[in-house]
Amino acid sequence: MPSTPIITSVFDLFKMGPGPSSSHTIGPMKAAFDFRQRLASLPADVQHQAEAIHIYLYGSLSATGKGHGTDRAVIAGLLGWQPETTDPVALMALLRDPALVYTVAVGAETIGLGPQHIHFERKRYESPYANTMVLQLRAGDELLHSEEYYSIGGGFILRKGEPETDPASVAVPYPYSTMTELKAQLTTHALTLDELMMANEMGITGRSRTEVNARIDQLLDFMHKAVRRGLRHTGVLPGSIKLSRKAPILFRKAKGMSHSSDSFLIFLNAYCLAASEENAAGGIVVTAPTSGASGVIPGLTYLAKKHFHYDRATLRAGLLAAAAVGFLVKHNASISGAEMGCMGEIGTASAMGAAFLTRCAQTSDDIGAIEAAAEIGIEHHLGMTCDPIGGYVQIPCIERNAMGAVKAYNAFLLATSGAASFQKISLDAVIKVMKATGRDMSTKYKETSEAGLALSATEC
Repeated sequence: MPSTPIITSVFDLFKMGPGPSSSHTIGPMKAAFDFRQRLASLPADVQHQAEAIHIYLYGSLSATGKGHGTDRAVIAGLLGWQPETTDPVALMALLRDPALVYTVAVGAETIGLGPQHIHFERKRYESPYANTMVLQLRAGDELLHSEEYYSIGGGFILRKGEPETDPASVAVPYPYSTMTELKAQLTTHALTLDELMMANEMGITGRSRTEVNARIDQLLDFMHKAVRRGLRHTGVLPGSIKLSRKAPILFRKAKGMSHSSDSFLIFLNAYCLAASEENAAGGIVVTAPTSGASGVIPGLTYLAKKHFHYDRATLRAGLLAAAAVGFLVKHNASISGAEMGCMGEIGTASAMGAAFLTRCAQTSDDIGAIEAAAEIGIEHHLGMTCDPIGGYVQIPCIERNAMGAVKAYNAFLLATSGAASFQKISLDAVIKVMKATGRDMSTKYKETSEAGLALSATEC
């Protein structure tokens, strides 16, 4: 049995919430909501003394938090909003008027909260994670209560001092922590990947097979709604870059090229840009595995549905294969741009997309081909920087989603060409390389807007 088996749910990896960044928007909103809940449990006399809440943002949350909407997300969480039910229009309206004071409940008491209470700290903060936020309840200079949170990518958060879930306490029938261990479980128990993933998901969440399938269908529906919205919406995206949406233009062009072999790729690019532009506009998207990479898999699944005409059961099986790859990267490296650069986001999404396509194309899953496709997807994103211009999830992020999807499609073609068994690098090996590369990469290239394309902001 693996020492620390994967106990992540499919529905934690794929989460619905507002863009533009899962680590900067969904994660901080969840952390702020948790803080609000903890304040409600404080003794009444402490609540009565409360005068202010102060939020300190460090690392990438500070460097690109303004462009990523972290300040709005924190306000939303303290107001009691949660990602899945947030109105994106209302979220974008927060802090539009800097003079507006928001009323936050502290148990039976209320206190005012404004932009002056959010501090984008540029100094170094000793923390085990790149994205750190500290929330404090104060009475003047007196600290009444404080919590430290880490946003670790994909909307996942950790609270300092909170014990992690003991994997032994979760009923996972087929535990694994690496692809090697996953394949051993499949061989030992004569299982398909579909069967193993479904059994583990049912054990982790307590949901029935019918409930899991219904929830996966809901995720696919949300992904495809984002694509359809993006194909309709025109105009300029929020922020100082004034970037125009391209997806509707590409979609119209593709429809006018139905007899050209290039139309297929243009359709795929349009679908990925559509979902990614919706994310950049703060719309509701699905982390796949992050919001910054939320154009890759939605674009590929939309393509699979509309052009390949795969049925629901096939799309579900493909999404479970994608989740397996996402779990392995998250468990053994990271899906956070602040930790891994963009190879952690688009690289993982491309690998997941390659696994999705490979599984959908099979009559019964061939784990060797799925592994080869995922490995190729990651291998050709190694070292990719995360250098968003102006801190907005727009340039190069939006086009990078389309490029990641195209690479996923090519990885699928390479892996299913009949030569998957010739692949020399395993998925486990490339994930180790990914982790080492992220560790060695300069912090400037990991979602700080301090290097790379981010320095082209003055030219936009």
